[in-house]
Amino acid sequence: MSVFEYIKLSSDGARVRGTIDASTLSEARRRLRSAGVHIIEITSGQSQAHNKAVETSMSLDFHRIRQRDITTATWQLATLLHAGIPLVPALSALVEQLADQPLAHVFENVKNEVNEGKSLADVMEQHPKVFSEIYISMVRAGEATGTLEKVLLRLAEMSEKRNKLTNKVKSAMVYPLFMAIVGAAVVVFIFMFIIPSITKLFLEMNRALPWPTLMLIKVSNFIQDYTLFIIIFGSVLLSLIVLMFRSSAGRRLWDKYILKCPLFGNLILKISISRFSRTLAVLLASGLSIVDALSLGKRVIGNSVIAEVIEDAKAAISHGQGIAQSFRKKGIFPPIVIHMIAAGEKSGSIEEGLSNVADVFDNEVETAVKALTSLLEPVMILILGTIVGFIVLSILLPIFDINQAIA
Repeated sequence: MSVFEYIKLSSDGARVRGTIDASTLSEARRRLRSAGVHIIEITSGQSQAHNKAVETSMSLDFHRIRQRDITTATWQLATLLHAGIPLVPALSALVEQLADQPLAHVFENVKNEVNEGKSLADVMEQHPKVFSEIYISMVRAGEATGTLEKVLLRLAEMSEKRNKLTNKVKSAMVYPLFMAIVGAAVVVFIFMFIIPSITKLFLEMNRALPWPTLMLIKVSNFIQDYTLFIIIFGSVLLSLIVLMFRSSAGRRLWDKYILKCPLFGNLILKISISRFSRTLAVLLASGLSIVDALSLGKRVIGNSVIAEVIEDAKAAISHGQGIAQSFRKKGIFPPIVIHMIAAGEKSGSIEEGLSNVADVFDNEVETAVKALTSLLEPVMILILGTIVGFIVLSILLPIFDINQAIA
């Protein structure tokens, strides 16, 4: 059903606006005339499902949908289709399963518009905050080749593995980050509230203080006197960093630096290669051409320098060069990736080779994260211990001097 807007002439000669639901414009005119309505103008409106889709997209700002929920819904829809249930009934069952979740309203709108004859990919395209461009392109390819069920399974599997890798990295970094925040807060609290009250006693005694105590007093006074300046400076610095990330030149400079960073560069590279390899494998298995797959796959990288290498490789492949040869030129991709892609080209199973590359680098990322965490924890403990030890020493030295003088 579609919504049609019309202007009618009332009994007192006034113009009145109204709407009517009908399948076609002619049916809307016929129904209005049968009801005795004097129509001045009637225009086509959007379908009810489309209007609901717009409302739902606007409400997504208040109801954030998690990637995990989309992955689960994709698994469930693929399972329903595998059981032989047609698409629209499968979407209805999925909506019922999702119950009152925000994602249920999205799939309700998707079901309504698919029921009106639109393709699943075209409807999902109306929800860019929920379904990524890669997701929509794969669904479109699945509809075109009649392999929608398999494509949805690949999407769910890819998303699940990506989420697992991301969660492992986040979980490993939570403890060091927590230690850094708590340690910094404790040190600032000591400098602002504890040290001033203690050092005040030392200053009132008019005795010569050791240099660690004098340095401690100066740092504490600086933090107290310039607290507002420190906050403003920190805010401005943070704003400049955000602006730098938003500019293409600044983002590229950062991406280039982070790849050369001793601790994190290799880890970032492995995560990017894992994401790209798995995404490219799924896109190629879903029937997309290598050029289209590379255009979509580079968007999951998250690093502009690596994305430029992929763009150059895509241009070389478009001119007839081999895939492995195109990736070898810039020297960013490790040799194992190049050799596995070359082997896949020769055997005609490049998708399997890319999936194996992703699995290998997933394991390497997990190992690297554990090693990095085991290194960061003692380093942070050492730094915090040094700061606290310096504070304690600076306070105890004058006390020892006073005791010796009294003795």
